[in-house]
Order: sequence, then structure tokens, then C-alpha cells
Amino acid sequence: MTTDGFTTCLWFDGQAEEAAHYYVSIFKNSSIGRVGRYSEAGPGPAGSVLAVEFTANGQKFVALNGGPQFKFSEAISFQIFCADQEEIDYYWTKLTDNGGEGGPCGWLKDRYGVSWQVVPDRLIDMIGDPDPEKAVRTTQAMYAMGKLDIAALDRAYAGE
Repeated sequence: MTTDGFTTCLWFDGQAEEAAHYYVSIFKNSSIGRVGRYSEAGPGPAGSVLAVEFTANGQKFVALNGGPQFKFSEAISFQIFCADQEEIDYYWTKLTDNGGEGGPCGWLKDRYGVSWQVVPDRLIDMIGDPDPEKAVRTTQAMYAMGKLDIAALDRAYAGE
């Protein structure tokens, strides 16, 4: 195994290149890499995109035009840990724009059906606090939200 870590492969039905550009436009430290195209051997039309390597927020991905056989599900999601409400608002808006949809507890699906969790970076500490009352209050507040509201979570954590 090389020392470059893992690359996540995302399976699309004809939108691999479009999706790669979409993700690169949202995240800092992002770029498009190599683009592989089908040859005369197929199975796709010669010259059409087979796969696109890209980096989003420093993470390596490949977008693959694999066909309609497989769909994304919530069984796999990407977590975006945000420092403040401005970041949560930014990612929530960008990823739900043009066909994405918000879900409960900071979860959403983007326009391609990829699941994301847009959460404050301190949420795990809050809901896992050794003080069970703080943890329960924060968890209950989170359950009542779609897009997470850091100020409301902080108030619940503090018992206000």
C-alpha cells in the first residue's frame, strides 16, 4: 500500500465530471486532477468521461461514471466539522442548492444524492459530555433541528 492514504471513489451515472467541478467549487484546497476517458473498447462512448480525479478540502476522490446500477445512501456520509455558524450556513446552502435537500440533525443530501453531516466541531464533545444532563439537553436540541444552530446548541448545553 502506498503512503498516500485512501482515495474515495464516488459512483455517478454520467455526471462524474460535473460533480467533480461542483465539489471543487465548494471546498477550499481543491482541484481537478486527471480525467480518464473511454476508448473505442467501451463500454461507454469513445471520448466520454470514465473517471475524474479530484481533491476537495485536501481529500482525494475519484468520480466514476459507472452507470445507473448503484445509488448513494445515508449508509455512507461525509462529515464537515465547522468552526462557526457562518461555516455551517455556507456548506448547508452550497450543498442543498439546486436540488439538494436538508435532513434532520445536520444531515443533508446534495444534488447528486451524496449524504453530508454539517456539524459544529465541538458537537461530539457536547453530546458526549460526562455530565448526562448537558449531553441529553444538547442531544434533544439537535434532534429538533435540520440545519444545526450553534447558538441554540450552546444554550441547551448550558441549560438556558
